[in-house]
Formats: sequence, structure tokens, C-alpha cells
Amino acid sequence: MKIIEANGARIPALGFGTWTLEGDDATAMVEAALAQGFRHIDTAQMYANEAEVGRGLTNASIARDDVFLTTKIWPDQHEPRAFLEAAARSVERLGTVPDLLLLHWPSKEIAPQQTIEAAGRAVEDGLTRHVGLSNFTTALMAQALEPGVPLVCNQVEYHPFLDQTTVLEATRAAGMALTAHCPLARGKVREAQAITSIAERRGASPEQITLAWLLGQDSVAAIPRTSNPARLAPNLEAAEIVLTAAEMAAISALTGTNHRICDFAFAPVWDTAA
Repeated sequence: MKIIEANGARIPALGFGTWTLEGDDATAMVEAALAQGFRHIDTAQMYANEAEVGRGLTNASIARDDVFLTTKIWPDQHEPRAFLEAAARSVERLGTVPDLLLLHWPSKEIAPQQTIEAAGRAVEDGLTRHVGLSNFTTALMAQALEPGVPLVCNQVEYHPFLDQTTVLEATRAAGMALTAHCPLARGKVREAQAITSIAERRGASPEQITLAWLLGQDSVAAIPRTSNPARLAPNLEAAEIVLTAAEMAAISALTGTNHRICDFAFAPVWDTAA
């Protein structure tokens, strides 16, 4: 498995996302993902499944240091004191200290610098090993970098139909990873001939080819989510596929469509493509 080194963290490039997974299903899927060989699990307070994810990790009986665990704090908890209290609650629900704690979305009320200073204290207080960002634009990311707290990644929507060149260049310049959420564009990758033709030629699925395209880029991780245990092994196998430069370019050409899935009223003003 490819490991991304980013400002002191070692992140398995292919992870398992848990958005929308609930209750016993969340626990069972985390346990199954770890049994298949995933070593990077992603959750968030907003997903309301941290306790279930933590149980799945415990049930898997895998050494804690062998799993990279990420959670996130919603912007309504980005006031510094509230952030530290929220971080402590995550530790309690997870039953373990996360490896990475992210600011889930930028707050429109609290400056990133204030929250990141609190995030640095969360590291000092043993509430997380590393901190980072999620859904931050390059301008907001620059503000978050000002306090000098090492930031590990910016987790953003990234798939073959959304050009994230501007954000990717900024994360690389800062020594950060870019973690792709919605990496399969909620199944849209099955509709793109540029992807399906490569998949047919290689005897792989469009989902596997897409994940291989993401992991074939420097400093890019991906966290596909599934509720189907049968899809875990194929997703993991995608990490072993190495695309040619021509295949990478053919898929990259699709990003000009700029199809964004997660665009809410509270979202920031997104970067345009470079």
C-alpha cells in the first residue's frame, strides 16, 4: 500500500470512508474493511458514527498503531474552546486518540487561524496526533497555515470530473496531502468512456481505474465509501494498478467538466481551475 508522508504523518493512500454508515452496519463495515486490509479509516462527528467506528476498530483486533484514523469537527464547534471540547468528545466516542483531526468545513464566523491554534493545543494535549483541513479553498488554507501548526492534509472533493489542480498545487507546496472524498463521483465514473475503455482493456472495473488514477498522483489519497462488503476487496486491489502516462492523461482530460457534488449553501467560494 502506498504511504503518503505529509508533515510528520504517514497516511495510507487508500482509505475507507464511513459517511452515511450508521449503527451496527457502520461497525460491521469498518471491521470488514480492516479484515480485508484497509489501514486508513475516515469518520466525522457530523456522521454520528464515531462510537460505531471505534467499536469496529476494536473488534478487528488489529494493533492500533497499524491503523490511521481520521475524524472531523463541524464548523459550529470551531471557536477555540468549543473545538478542544469537541476534540475530547471524539476521543471518548472513538475509544482512542485519532491520528488526524480535521476542520470539517471552514467556518464563516471563526477565522481559520483561531481554530488552528486550538488544533495545535489539541495535539499538545494528546487529543489527536495530527491536524488538517477539509473543504478549504487555497485562500482559506493559506490563512490556516499562518499560525505555523503543521497541517497534514486538505480533504476535498476530487474525482475525474472536477479539476482540483489549484488546490493540489497548494497542498503540495505546503507539504500536505490532498485526500479525495467522493472519489468515484457517486458512480458517475461508470458513464465515462475514457474510463470504461481503459477498464475493459485491463480487465478491471471503472471504479478501480478511477482509484488507480487518483493514487497515481503525487500526494493524493482517496477514501471511497461503500456499504457493500463485496466491494471492499476490489477497491483495495485498485491500489495495485499502475496506469500508463497516456491512460492518466486520458482520464485527467475529463476534469474540465467541473462537476461538483458537494456544493452547499455554507460552502466557501471555490477555487477556479489553474
